[in-house]
Amino acid sequence: MKNAQVIFRERQRFKQFWLWALILGIAFIFWAGFVYQVVLGGAFGNRPVSDIQLSVMLALIGFGLPFFFYWMSMTTEVQPGVLFVRFKPFHMKPVRIPLHTLRTFEKVTYDPIREYGGWGIRWSTRGKAYSMSGREGVLLHFYNQQPLLIGSQRASELFRAIEQAKSMGKGIEV
Repeated sequence: MKNAQVIFRERQRFKQFWLWALILGIAFIFWAGFVYQVVLGGAFGNRPVSDIQLSVMLALIGFGLPFFFYWMSMTTEVQPGVLFVRFKPFHMKPVRIPLHTLRTFEKVTYDPIREYGGWGIRWSTRGKAYSMSGREGVLLHFYNQQPLLIGSQRASELFRAIEQAKSMGKGIEV
């Protein structure tokens, strides 16, 4: 995302309580297994793995899984004539959406589970979606491709920023 005039910028993270309870619960199981088997000398489970294998699993799941979800973020940025979306760590560079390719766009309230199968980068018969949490966003309709939903905690501001950036972008070659 270049150093141009930024009209709107939002950075989101996963903050659903149930998701963090699940992730930390899974991590805790590996922590407990590690302490029980490696530190206290017991056998964790019916068919325990070696201490080295359990240590690797602790590193990957006990540390890695919570860190991965904490590190994951979605940044949405609107500049004159262009919209950028980056879903870290899956996008090395932001997805660049020239606003002149939009036919229409609208602020929507949606059901992430029913309509798109959850949060994240999702594909469905309704099109593609980038969302981290919540039920609001801006649905972009293009001239030559399927719709794209951008989830936002500040959907009204995002809608107004796209409106403003689209009008500012007229005449700008993007």
